[in-house]
Amino acid sequence: MPIPIRKDVVYTVLKKIAETGQGLHTVDFSKTHVAGQELTEAELLGHLDYLNQNQYINAEFTNNGKPGQVSLTDIGRQTLHKFETNPPKSSESGSSAAIATKDLPFLEKVLVNGGLGDIFDARDITEVVFRVMRDLMTTEAADRVESELHKEALPTEDKALQMEIADLWHDTNPIVGFLSRVRPPWQGPGIFKIDSERFLFRVANEGGLQPNVHREQVVKAVFSATKDELSPERIQEIASWLPDQVRHLWEEA
Repeated sequence: MPIPIRKDVVYTVLKKIAETGQGLHTVDFSKTHVAGQELTEAELLGHLDYLNQNQYINAEFTNNGKPGQVSLTDIGRQTLHKFETNPPKSSESGSSAAIATKDLPFLEKVLVNGGLGDIFDARDITEVVFRVMRDLMTTEAADRVESELHKEALPTEDKALQMEIADLWHDTNPIVGFLSRVRPPWQGPGIFKIDSERFLFRVANEGGLQPNVHREQVVKAVFSATKDELSPERIQEIASWLPDQVRHLWEEA
């Protein structure tokens, strides 16, 4: 039976990692109490596995499945900061509440929900998904979308990641960005028509996806993060341009 993920447990675990050291280090999780009760080993390992899989922490597990060394990722540190600002209430009667990603910065949403390796992968794949989306749309429609995306993609001191979401939509490659504005939508008959399979094929190939990363999952991750930034009118307008299967991913995201 899966371990329910509780915000108060996540807060306690992240805080304990932060307080015991920087970088990969050993943490003694024994006698970790939440809401006045000591965590069971199953609860602890379940939460550590969740945090590791969703890139809130980096964790090395021993051969018997117990945590060896752990460290916080940038996502983990920012999540901990949010919890410290507004600590989660202790869950009552064993109820659970999964961590919401809706308040994460744009690229971190793509990273976590897309199962990607790092934030640079999230940036690159977002740009490719946006590129294929624009290829389906008129310049006027693409401009309306861009006008709603003027928000920073990630709060960071890394200059390589200091950009607005609109910069990714417009394309950081100036030649590609220019060509997007002078060609008609690739909607008609012929070898350049972008149907759902070609859309997903281009994302996987132009984005250089690793074999263990599912193209549909990544596309939905970008779609979900993008929809969080758009008005209902833009969301509906984009849907009208997308081919059948991809439109279904957009509506599900």
